[in-house]
Formats: sequence, C-alpha cells, structure tokens
Amino acid sequence: MKISTRGRYALRMMIDAAQNQKNGYVALKDIALRQGISKKYLEQIALQLMQAGMLRASRGHQGGYALASSPAEYTVGQILRVTEGTLAPVACLDHEPNVCERRGFCLTLPVWEGLQAVVDRYLDGITLQDVLDGKTGGQTP
Repeated sequence: MKISTRGRYALRMMIDAAQNQKNGYVALKDIALRQGISKKYLEQIALQLMQAGMLRASRGHQGGYALASSPAEYTVGQILRVTEGTLAPVACLDHEPNVCERRGFCLTLPVWEGLQAVVDRYLDGITLQDVLDGKTGGQTP
C-alpha cells in the first residue's frame, strides 16, 4: 500500500488548519505557502474534505477554511479514506462485502485481511490532536 500525494497533502492541510484556525478561518494561500503545495491542488483537496464534512469554508475578506470539528474528532485513517477511497492492501478488499470469485477458497485472503486490520487500527487510532501533540511516535495504539 502506498499513500498518494493527495492523501499526504490532505493530512498536512488538515494539520495546518488545526494549528492556525485559532484566529478564525485560515486562508488557502497561507496553507499553500507554509506547506509548499500548489494552491490549485489544495483547492481540489479542500473540496473533497468539505464534501466529507471535515472542513468548512467562508468567503470574503476574512474567509478561508476551518475544521468542522475539533482536531480530536478526526483520525488519520478518516482523512486518508476521503482522498484515497480505501486503504485496502489488495483489490479484493476494496469493497464490502468481498465480491472476489476466489474468496471462498483463497488461502492468502486472511493474510490481506489481517494486514488491513492492522493498518486500519493504527491509522484510526491516531487523531489530528495526537499529531499536534506529537503523540504518534510509531507506537501501535
């Protein structure tokens, strides 16, 4: 499994918004500048995050983006699923229920299901607040 640039940037955007929203909404141009990411690319990511209910936007002079809830309410796994769609390590686990024609006799399926469970448990065990507090140091939740 490899997290795409979009997924990594979405996480950075959410962290930046969390760090800087104490004074209200955070301008996208400021996030882009701090993170070294194209504003145009962040606009696409912001739209996905807004559609998922994670970000809210405000137009106008003091406009920008803010988290829709507190940083403790969002897990890294949730954010990545918005942009990645799935965190499944193999295609047969992309859909629930599993529709693979080999699922009934595939000896490797439990291996992939176990890997997915570990990845999900780890990423869903880390909140944005944990990242802000530096509590992610590789530990398994």
